[in-house]
Amino acid sequence: MRPTLTLRIFLSWLARQSRRRGVTPRMIALDEIPPIPAAPPAAPILKQIRRVTGRPSFPVALSSLRIRRWRDIRVPGADGFRTARLYRPRGKVRGVVLFLHGGGFVHCDLVSHHGICCRLAAASGAMVVSLDYRLAPEHRFPAGLEDAKAALDWILRTVGADVPVAVAGDSAGGNMSAALTQWMREKGLRPLSAQLLYYPALSGPFVPPSRQAYAEGYMLSAELLYWYCGQTLRSPEQLFDPAFSPLLAERFQDLPPAMIVTAGFDPLRGEGELYARCLDEAGVPVRLKNFPRMIHGFLNGYALFRDGRQALREGGMFLREVFAREKGGDCQQAPPS
Repeated sequence: MRPTLTLRIFLSWLARQSRRRGVTPRMIALDEIPPIPAAPPAAPILKQIRRVTGRPSFPVALSSLRIRRWRDIRVPGADGFRTARLYRPRGKVRGVVLFLHGGGFVHCDLVSHHGICCRLAAASGAMVVSLDYRLAPEHRFPAGLEDAKAALDWILRTVGADVPVAVAGDSAGGNMSAALTQWMREKGLRPLSAQLLYYPALSGPFVPPSRQAYAEGYMLSAELLYWYCGQTLRSPEQLFDPAFSPLLAERFQDLPPAMIVTAGFDPLRGEGELYARCLDEAGVPVRLKNFPRMIHGFLNGYALFRDGRQALREGGMFLREVFAREKGGDCQQAPPS
């Protein structure tokens, strides 16, 4: 099986662009620890990376037609207030979802994932709160995770006790979502209703076979994964912290029901599959969905890829089903800004 024709054309174009710029992929020894912390890129380069990756997947105005309304609010972070984008679906609000965007902890933002959140809110019937957490390398681990903890705590204190609350995220956001569920359990806080993880990064220094099989040629490379680690972490020891590598947790019992979505040609596919197995063996209800012809980050291409739209629709329906089982109250009133 190969990636879809559209993806093959896209990957071929990426390879040509790299050759034109004189970029030569560097082979990475997957059993070595990457340089941590790595030197950050020059400010103009980092700004350019964020400008390119911050573009919306689909025009914001058109994406927003699927929901009742959206607005930016201010929510508590670990070091002052952060901006969050609140998405209100049409009809009854069935729950609240804290969404954490991907981007290797370094880039992407509220705009890049606007359409994704609109579709997720529409499919789930939930109010989605997308958090603009602090990014590396200016704010290294665990800064972004601490912002997510503060925002989640605010949500739980703001909504009614009978309103279901879940976490969701893609890639780095999936990593933080999984870490949040483990943190909530260890602190004995109110259990979350669900976790929705799209192609999450979970295993840290542990290298599943998919990282070797798809180390080059599918956009997210082993070299890029190591670069993200070097930009995000303060020391090599943090690779082994379950807050960064949730697969290294001592136990997986008493975590919320999960849906984990993977992509067939993604170096992170194996860790998503392994996390699903760990949850299942611990007695946690888990649904694993693989899109065999997709690559990492395919949600952001939902305008082109039918699988991206299907993944968002199925993830939303998973949340809707969980919320219905819990019979949560109608959260018609938006959290205050």
